[in-house]
Amino acid sequence: MEEPTQPPTPPPQYVTLPHMQPPARRGMSAGAKWAIGCGVLIALTMFALVVLALTSMVGIIGAGARFGQLPGGNVALIRVEGAITAGAAGGGPFGEAASAERIVRQLQQAAEKDKVKAILVRINSPGGSAAGSQEIYQEIRRVRDQGKPVFASMGDVAASGGYYVASAAERIFADPGTVTGSIGVISANLELSGLFQKVGIKPQVVKEGEFKDMGSGLRPLTDKERALIQGLLANVYDQFVKAVADGRKLPEAQVRSLATGQVYTGEQALKLKLVDELGGLGPAVLAIGRRAGIRGKPEVVEYRRRSLMDVMFGDISTSKPHGWNGLLYDRVADLLTRGVLRTEE
Repeated sequence: MEEPTQPPTPPPQYVTLPHMQPPARRGMSAGAKWAIGCGVLIALTMFALVVLALTSMVGIIGAGARFGQLPGGNVALIRVEGAITAGAAGGGPFGEAASAERIVRQLQQAAEKDKVKAILVRINSPGGSAAGSQEIYQEIRRVRDQGKPVFASMGDVAASGGYYVASAAERIFADPGTVTGSIGVISANLELSGLFQKVGIKPQVVKEGEFKDMGSGLRPLTDKERALIQGLLANVYDQFVKAVADGRKLPEAQVRSLATGQVYTGEQALKLKLVDELGGLGPAVLAIGRRAGIRGKPEVVEYRRRSLMDVMFGDISTSKPHGWNGLLYDRVADLLTRGVLRTEE
């Protein structure tokens, strides 16, 4: 007799009770969004205030007074760094351009200080504005005419307008590997008419004056326009050559033979009499100190408005300040740079 077959056991059934279901997710409330937005706004405002505070400290440390000098010192160090411009633009909080107006003011202020016996111009510039270079050149010559020595010290590069400025100094120091020279003038413009034709662009120019759109790049130059530009460049070139010849006390023909736009190393420039001595900033400081009759080690005061990056991550280099001003300077400098403070040499 066969045993009855047992049917398979059905799998257990689970029933989810209403009170066991997870609560439905709800979107962020308007109040929470408003609170987060206000928090972000407050954080950005605080960050901006911190940046402004640090920038103000940069002004105190780097500017010291009206145009960027620090307390003390008998040799003024003035820097010409970056592209030379004829305007007052001095870069932003993270850098500094070689503004001719700023540099001229610094030269004037250093010349008026009785304690400052000499001025050292430190140049690290590939050039730039011809007019800006001329303004700095003329101010250096004026300071020298007043009886205060001015030397130039070249860094990585002092070419074109950078050399224009250096040639005004009484004596020029360069490192053997410094790139200098590049005595010449250039005008370069892109001529885009062929590209416009390919992409279907048709420039429309309305002008009064035959040469008003000359060099705009919308069309090729005519022979007459090319000759006009060449004449302008020749005039500025002659001014450049004469300024170098006068500053270096060299025959104009000799300078003109070197003024091909070619660059030279500091070692080559010494042989060509474009510089006077090989050496860095330290030897230049000692040399100008001797020239000014300073006994012992010169105290260098740097006329420079420090950038925010210099203060936060760089080196504050100047002569040691004195009195209450020096005490305040030391404390702020120590706070921002962990005490990195030494004489620039």
